[in-house]
Amino acid sequence: MIWEGRNDRLYIGGEWVKPDSTHFVDLVSPLTEEKMASVISASKADADAAVAAARRAFDHGPWPRLSLHQRMDVMARLRELLIEHESLIAQLVTEEMGCPISISRWMQAGGPISMLGMFLEVAPHYPFSQVRRTTTGNGLVLREPLGVVTAVVPWNAPLQIAVLKLAPALLAGNTVILKPAPETPLDAYLLAELAEKAGLPKGVLNILPADREVSEHLCLHPEVDKVSFTGSSAAGQRLGALCGNEIKRITLELGGKSPAIVLDDADIGKAVESLRMGSLRNSGQVCSNKTRVLVSTRRKDELIDAFVEMVRSMPVGDPFDPLTRIEPLVSARQRDRVEGYIAKGKQEARLVLGGGRPKGLTRGWFVEPTIFADVDQDAVIAQEEIFGPVISILSFDTDDEAVAIANNSAYGLHGAVFSADAERAVNVARRVRTGAIDINGASAGYHSPLGGRKKSGIGREAGIEGFDGYVEIKSIGVPVSYAEQLSN
Repeated sequence: MIWEGRNDRLYIGGEWVKPDSTHFVDLVSPLTEEKMASVISASKADADAAVAAARRAFDHGPWPRLSLHQRMDVMARLRELLIEHESLIAQLVTEEMGCPISISRWMQAGGPISMLGMFLEVAPHYPFSQVRRTTTGNGLVLREPLGVVTAVVPWNAPLQIAVLKLAPALLAGNTVILKPAPETPLDAYLLAELAEKAGLPKGVLNILPADREVSEHLCLHPEVDKVSFTGSSAAGQRLGALCGNEIKRITLELGGKSPAIVLDDADIGKAVESLRMGSLRNSGQVCSNKTRVLVSTRRKDELIDAFVEMVRSMPVGDPFDPLTRIEPLVSARQRDRVEGYIAKGKQEARLVLGGGRPKGLTRGWFVEPTIFADVDQDAVIAQEEIFGPVISILSFDTDDEAVAIANNSAYGLHGAVFSADAERAVNVARRVRTGAIDINGASAGYHSPLGGRKKSGIGREAGIEGFDGYVEIKSIGVPVSYAEQLSN
């Protein structure tokens, strides 16, 4: 086990405290199916203690009262520490949830570093304070920290999504309780150690591994001002309803069934190569993966052949092998869920490749990369998020039909369009009801906002817009003379 920290303590109020809870959760290796460690799972009393610590730190501590540049200095030191521990982070996440080490290095470890760097770059340009002088009045418009934030992160990109939430929340002056997934708490523990070394004051960051019942208690606590949740649409829908009853601010980044539209003039080879990572990254366990591939009818056979060849070139196996591209799924429950969808797909569509478990791998929660063709747009495998290495290929005759099929989904998180004509691709992309979409594999990057439409979520993260979810707007009417003073 790579992690050498304390698994029997909770990080609350800047201390590794003995918990009220006596319940431990086993961490099981996706590769060996063997227990790696046991980690404490917090009780409601522990959640109350974490909220109290965060509340004290916000109401009475220095963090919200520091200048933006003072907070930036601390977060810049945290980024330096993440860089120093980049190799350890990659190994730790690979051990926790099975992500191939080659992907962990740039996504699970490199991603948080790049993301924090982006927020440090854009923070000075965010309008935390504005003077508006008009004929109707003179206003000082402030964007102030909300207070105590609960950040709930999933297991598939645990540290990356944690930083996506923590960076803007902390830079804006909030205090945070980070609730990691039961499968991946250890990288959050490491983050706590590094944040403490960076100089984050006590109580500003608290780490609380917990089950769903305690998580809901934490999110609905009356002293929590904001919830930021990334996870399944079903869980987000429930949490959103509960927070709605309390008029509690919430950001939801949920599931996806993202389409990749391959137009009739696309370069099939380049499109398929882009979808190597765009569809099968993390063995399909990424909410923004393009798992519906829509292709022009006259290019369908060509694309299927190229896709099969590409998938066959992706080694399945030990995630610590740098050549591995398809790893085991995170848990036995996840494998069973994916295999259930594969069984349904065999009834609904034509199985082109895969559909079982890889030969020669008797241990580990592996599923073969699976491709279905001739998939009806209303089929279960075309409509529901599978979260595994399962691709549905659908066909269309016109651009209008492609857009209609792409929009025939409860989700609207991400997407892609491939065409030799970039303007044509952008025109198609504009009509797809999704929060983000790539053209010919070109990513918008971390400086652009991320988020979903429809059942894929509420709100946006990343980019300068990522601060919006962690501030309250206050308008102060000021005398003309004071407005002039502020403007000078």
